[in-house]
Amino acid sequence: MSHIVIIGAGIGGLPTAYDLRKTLKSEHTITVISPVDYFQFTPSNPWVAVGWRNPDEIKVPIEEPLKRKGIELITESAKLVHAEQSQVELSSGRIIDYDYLIIATGPKLAFEEVLGLGPDAGYTQSICTTSHAQHAWAAYEEFLKNPGPIVIGAAAGASCFGPAYEFALIIAADLRKRKIRHKVPMTYVTSEPYIGHMGLGGVGDSKGLLESTLREFDIKWITNAKIKEASTDMIYVSEMDSNGQVTKEHSLPHAFSMILPAFKGVDAVANVDGLCNPRGFVLIDEHQRNPKYRNIFATGVCVAIPPVEVTPVPTGAPKTGYMIESMSSAIVENIKADIEGKAAHAKATWNAICLADMGDTGVAFVALPQIPPRNLTWAKKGKWVHLAKIAFEKYFIRKMKTGNPEPYYEKYIFKALGIVRLQDEK
Repeated sequence: MSHIVIIGAGIGGLPTAYDLRKTLKSEHTITVISPVDYFQFTPSNPWVAVGWRNPDEIKVPIEEPLKRKGIELITESAKLVHAEQSQVELSSGRIIDYDYLIIATGPKLAFEEVLGLGPDAGYTQSICTTSHAQHAWAAYEEFLKNPGPIVIGAAAGASCFGPAYEFALIIAADLRKRKIRHKVPMTYVTSEPYIGHMGLGGVGDSKGLLESTLREFDIKWITNAKIKEASTDMIYVSEMDSNGQVTKEHSLPHAFSMILPAFKGVDAVANVDGLCNPRGFVLIDEHQRNPKYRNIFATGVCVAIPPVEVTPVPTGAPKTGYMIESMSSAIVENIKADIEGKAAHAKATWNAICLADMGDTGVAFVALPQIPPRNLTWAKKGKWVHLAKIAFEKYFIRKMKTGNPEPYYEKYIFKALGIVRLQDEK
């Protein structure tokens, strides 16, 4: 009998737990360690931050569905992984032994890397967690009483640019609905070398498509931007050239701002010798397994993936939902193989599919594979993307409530995008 421990109950961790339970015999035990007793559907956070969703609408209590599946939940933070001993130490000091460990923690948000950044000790908002999005909604409500300039963007080292674009365009749409858009100058500030880079080196015509969309929504932008500091009413930005030299300094007034921070690995794993890279992301081989500790696997944002290319201001490679699903499926197959005494064989495909909402329309991006050179790159805009994201939100939340381990991107989104693409080509 084997004991599989999963740290994290997010988009990577919870589906992996359900899939393991379906795949492995009942004699094997599965434990999920999470600091909270609920799942949060992170892609809906931009909607929470403008009041289009209540936080409870995108949260799923997980104790009951996990118990129903025969999976133990420990609602406590992981303090440290003792990889040599195959143990996880919890914040209470309790020790959990494991035969296999799956790290699905998500990132540590590195607000401290920019002075004044973040909702807790700084002056900017975040949509990286549902609690942050709830905090942003409270700040946005206050902003609406006395509108002024808005700055949205991503700091140096950020690796998930889609939500920043989404939030900028969703806010612009919301302000139009409130008939006060004319009172709010908006600036999009990003470490990307050009609009639509996305940490992917561009996807199809993402550059032209997103530039035209920002113009349509009357949002100015600064690329190759290194955010130096945030204060109560100002964002200070250095704009770089292609050689990384400062070409212009910007002092951007803001009455409301949301800046995505760089990501790092969480403290529980970041300093474990041989487990992580210098930023604390978990090192893996082609089978999602750590090269040094062969019984440790990782999935999701916590995985170490090198940038697609060197950029004047550092950018990271995103880990999209499709990629995370593929990582998790590979982990399940490889743990099953190892238990049966077989060699690991499953590999993640690392394809990228992104549905970016824009309030009443949206943009879909497809990169197969995510890291160039690619077999396919594709970007399309339309109202169907907005509707597809709403439908996917409802579908995925229901999956987490029922404990359904069925793959979703491969079976639904990718096929839907293929149908739309074929229709578009007719």
